[in-house]
Amino acid sequence: MKILQVNKLYSPHIGGIERVIQDISEGLSDRYDIEVLVCQPKGRTADEVVNGIKVRRSGSIGTYFSMPVSIPFLFHFRKMARAADIVHVHLPFPLGDLACLLSGYKGKVVVSWHSDIVKQKKLMTFYRPVMNAFLKRADCIFVATEGHIKGSCYLKPYAEKCRIVPYGIDTGAYEKAEKYPFLTDKLSCRSSKKILFTGRLVYYKGIDVLIRAMNRTTDCELFIAGDGVLRDELLKEVKKAGTEERIHFMGVLSDRDLKAAFSDCDIFVLPSVASSEAFGIVQMEAMVYGKPVINTDLPTGVPYVSPDGYSGITVPPGDEEKLAEAIENLVHDNELREQYGKNAYSLVREKYEMNIVNDKISNIYEELAGKAGK
Repeated sequence: MKILQVNKLYSPHIGGIERVIQDISEGLSDRYDIEVLVCQPKGRTADEVVNGIKVRRSGSIGTYFSMPVSIPFLFHFRKMARAADIVHVHLPFPLGDLACLLSGYKGKVVVSWHSDIVKQKKLMTFYRPVMNAFLKRADCIFVATEGHIKGSCYLKPYAEKCRIVPYGIDTGAYEKAEKYPFLTDKLSCRSSKKILFTGRLVYYKGIDVLIRAMNRTTDCELFIAGDGVLRDELLKEVKKAGTEERIHFMGVLSDRDLKAAFSDCDIFVLPSVASSEAFGIVQMEAMVYGKPVINTDLPTGVPYVSPDGYSGITVPPGDEEKLAEAIENLVHDNELREQYGKNAYSLVREKYEMNIVNDKISNIYEELAGKAGK
């Protein structure tokens, strides 16, 4: 069976969706003939092979409102889809919707709905009719959690088409990774518990809330891995509060150091405050090492990944007082922290292991192909 995966970008461009597509493509490459069609952020069309996967990057004149502008993409989609049994489009990507609708493609269409469009609300006036037409055209819609359906402004009319397919994680790669005291060596006080956050330093991540919450806690230090537009502002806030010794900005870490940080932390925190955070794969990266997670009760998939009272604590988004209380509870209750960590470890292996997820995707592909053959 020939599968065409479609998205804005692909590895080595870093992003949660790009990572999911790479995991699917490489994980199922021994079962199907998989090709990937994406865009260049800017530049001419290029064909290459990435870890055995054929990738076409359609030329674009640049990226505007988070979307590459590419006329060649429309023609490449029409040509490549013609040979595909299933076209799998990852949204949000308005150009992908439009390309499929204009192509005349008659085969099976799978949509992976990663998140609603949150920031570009004015553009939704123009895009929503196209999006609705495409969702009606789709044969199946993948969502990572039930929260993606319940919390979406757009998916409810198409709920019957939705299938819950969580994101997967290669637990073996994390187990084999080198473990060393990456965070411990940076502690100002050796007895402090280590709190870890990793992600882009942007508005919806809620790092400002986390920093203010740390002012209400004791016996712990926060390690922030990542970079972004808010870095300078956050550094000023830490300096103003006089908490430089308890809050460490580490910048963007290598894969090796990041895995070591996950394995060396005591608690992982994802304090996101807006629905732009649709899942939070980083939660699974902490859970695979048996770490409890503090997340927020967003109307997305975030609280479904690490359930409140089982593998961690869920707090209201933007509530620094409740966030501080959750941190304090886990810092000072060794037994609770250990139990949540054990549950987190079990949950990842039972639900999010990459092979389990890929089998689920494969079963749906086969089901759709069977329907096509009738």
